[in-house]
Amino acid sequence: MKTLNAKDFVSMLQSGANNLTNQHREIDALNVFPVPDGDTGTNMNLTFTAGVKEVINHNSTHVGQLSKVLSKGLLMGARGNSGVILSQIFRGFSQAIVDKSELDSLDLALAFDNGKKIAYKAVMRPVEGTILTVLRLASEATLSYVTNGNELSVEDTLNYFVTQAEIALNKTPDMLPVLKEVGVVDSGGAGLLVILQGFQAYLEGRPILADVSQTQQVAHVQAQFEHEEFGYCTEFIVELNDRSIKYFSEDTFRRELEALGDSLVVVHDEDIVKVHIHTLTPGDALNLGQRYGEFVRLKIENMAQQHEELMHDAFTLENNVVTSSSLEAAVTEYKDTCIVSVSAGDGLAEYFKELRVDVNVSGGQTMNPSTEDFVAVIEKLNCKNVIILPNNSNIFLAAKQTMELIEDKNIVVIETRSIPQGIAACIAYNPEVSIEENIDNMQEAVAHTKFGQVTYAIKDTTFDSLAIKAGEYMGITDKKIVISTTDLDRALKTLVDNLVHEDAEIITLIVGEDGNIEVAHEFAEVFEKQYDLEVEVIQGNQPVYSYMVGVE
Repeated sequence: MKTLNAKDFVSMLQSGANNLTNQHREIDALNVFPVPDGDTGTNMNLTFTAGVKEVINHNSTHVGQLSKVLSKGLLMGARGNSGVILSQIFRGFSQAIVDKSELDSLDLALAFDNGKKIAYKAVMRPVEGTILTVLRLASEATLSYVTNGNELSVEDTLNYFVTQAEIALNKTPDMLPVLKEVGVVDSGGAGLLVILQGFQAYLEGRPILADVSQTQQVAHVQAQFEHEEFGYCTEFIVELNDRSIKYFSEDTFRRELEALGDSLVVVHDEDIVKVHIHTLTPGDALNLGQRYGEFVRLKIENMAQQHEELMHDAFTLENNVVTSSSLEAAVTEYKDTCIVSVSAGDGLAEYFKELRVDVNVSGGQTMNPSTEDFVAVIEKLNCKNVIILPNNSNIFLAAKQTMELIEDKNIVVIETRSIPQGIAACIAYNPEVSIEENIDNMQEAVAHTKFGQVTYAIKDTTFDSLAIKAGEYMGITDKKIVISTTDLDRALKTLVDNLVHEDAEIITLIVGEDGNIEVAHEFAEVFEKQYDLEVEVIQGNQPVYSYMVGVE
């Protein structure tokens, strides 16, 4: 075809989204570290699906207008750094074609080239050998190819672009030594290529459909819930707010809830959404609902113990996004500055509340909150300044995007890369001093906090010449694996030994779901005697990491 019209544009996007959905787990598995937290594919999938869903629900015959809808949907749904970068790629893409009702080969090449420019601008310190490199090499080669005087169809142009992207992706291990050592290509670049291949498949007359096996996987997870001893019958009614009425998608909402349990019923009638679900994590279900509005009715029953009411005024079950009491206070009581933190685990949520955090957004590794999640919470806060503590480097960009979406508040993102750094920042906060002084003090506290965690390996590999076996416990300091062993206690001890330094004053041990609080207290006594330092033990109940450690 010489030009790409709106109908084909939408179908092309859908084919790309389906291809990513079908392969997102394989992209997750490209994680450099052999840890159970690879989420690049998941984040890109949730991000791109959110944007495409908005396009499908938009009735337009103008490609440029559809691309604007796509861009906004991606922006709001962006999760993780890979998702944010993907949203910026198509933001630049949209800007280049906003006035085009149809696209020819040159339009397509220029759009991807502008996507490259905008994506690079969005990243403060671009690293070569990543998704950015794949996009840059492919877009520059394609633009040169198209402007070389050849008469090309849209299919020819996209085919060339995909070929160049694949060549660039295969070069990423030569640009990032860590990729070569582990034997993988860049996961973000792989995700982008999968989307492009979905585009290509549609234009070649073989559109990608959603893989039934993905639905079967969800059904398998749901079946497991039916046999769990402790499940919660969760029912709630949400009244959609003025903003969410415009973008609420019952299909998206239903799909998100399906991953949490079974016996799901969703009824949407104008501005009211009613939900019934059996789940082990009712807090997560409530989190999803609260993104769209206020609860009109709420009931949770423990099906095993037959409790009539497990929740009254506070949403303190599992990994809740926001506690009812804290959000209500933050909305009604004006404050000069509010603090928003991100953490997973009810123990950490409660601990951050004790440290003056106004709202805790549920999330962390493997469950990155979206830009929309931050916006929904921050818009309700009754304060002039908002300090966001992402507590994970993969959440930085999604948090920072709130600054361009909310204009009536001064939003500051302090780049806390871990829970211990978030805790240090909160301790350094003083409500009696100015926002500027607080930012300086909190950033200084973050800079002086070393951190690490203990988790388990999901595959056999070699990293930094260290042989690692699946199932072993690994002690990881920031980006370095210092030990891999079958002994969990030894992993924790070695990790702390590697973190403690001569200027250290306090050690913080955060116990996860798979950790042992008694063992942590025993180690606390050992460390206090060995290093002559204060040791604090926190029951965090976080998933994935048996222990998190901070040394400051």
